[in-house]
Amino acid sequence: MPSNKNRKDKKGTAPIGKLRFPKKEEFEIFGVVTQLMGANQLKVMCQDKVERGCRIPGKLKKRVWIRENDLVIVKIWDFQPSKGDVVWRFFGNQVEWFRKKGALEGLPI
Repeated sequence: MPSNKNRKDKKGTAPIGKLRFPKKEEFEIFGVVTQLMGANQLKVMCQDKVERGCRIPGKLKKRVWIRENDLVIVKIWDFQPSKGDVVWRFFGNQVEWFRKKGALEGLPI
């Protein structure tokens, strides 16, 4: 038995696992963070070519760190479609998988 079985993989390739897709019936859509506005506010370029002002809800605020050019899922507000909430953030290997499958059409990634 090798003595380094508990070491992390040197290449940093994590398994993809199950991926979360946007739920169309709940007004969710893919988006790319274009600008951080401070506090919990940011601007996101959505898949439908609309830049929305979004916020990070308290559930994600301290648990998930979001940077520019991150792929996220935005839940559009039904009463004000120019704004939304960020509900999910994807990692690099997950973004590559979506790109290979062609799910990120219309995004500036």
